[in-house]
Amino acid sequence: MKLQKLLSLTRKAVDEFRLIDPGDKIAVGISGGKDSLAMLHALCGLKRFYPNPFTLEAITVDLGHPDFHPEKIQSMCESLDVPFTLVKTEIAPIIFQERKESNPCSLCAKMRKGALNNTAKKLGCNKVAYAHHKDDVVETMLLSLIYEGRFHTFAPKTYLDRMELTVIRPLLFVDEADIIGFKNKYQLPVEKSPCPVDGYTKRQYAKDLLKTLNYESPGVRERMFTAILNSDINGWDQRTVRSR
Repeated sequence: MKLQKLLSLTRKAVDEFRLIDPGDKIAVGISGGKDSLAMLHALCGLKRFYPNPFTLEAITVDLGHPDFHPEKIQSMCESLDVPFTLVKTEIAPIIFQERKESNPCSLCAKMRKGALNNTAKKLGCNKVAYAHHKDDVVETMLLSLIYEGRFHTFAPKTYLDRMELTVIRPLLFVDEADIIGFKNKYQLPVEKSPCPVDGYTKRQYAKDLLKTLNYESPGVRERMFTAILNSDINGWDQRTVRSR
């Protein structure tokens, strides 16, 4: 995928869900994975011509894994002229060594988001951008159906009352396959996840299930996403362009 297509799909999400307002200072959570690196490129490109002026702050939360190396991430941020902040934590040692969590993902995500949001507030940001893409949207819906018994997924935009921060997800219309293509084309400095349970989670189960369903019934992933777009799920019903 070329940068032009990434920018077009990002602007589509920003426009249709009104994700960016004039004067926003947006914290971009950079994990080092392909999704967050692509999102940073997308927002940097959008920043050059979007009618609502905004600024960016890149934040990487170091979970404390000994094999995590953020130097390439910092270099990329510098090349894009985006201020970079590294937040060092002991989240991984706490979860895997002290608590020895058998299902660590939920607690890890909560602590990681807490560190990201607290840093965003300290930097004066009013919004935080998460790099969830189209596949994430559908996979979360599947997880909700299977484990909660309801048709639900995360919203394009969420206001966090306690933090007084708004979470936005600008990559909602971008396929994961296109992000992989973008990563390869522009040689993004992806930092491999050092998490010991990476690839063995319920999220991975949903990803594999969706892949199987889409193989057996081509187009089912897109139809599921369309169902979400046209639903009354909180946040999705605020879309400015709707079709039924």
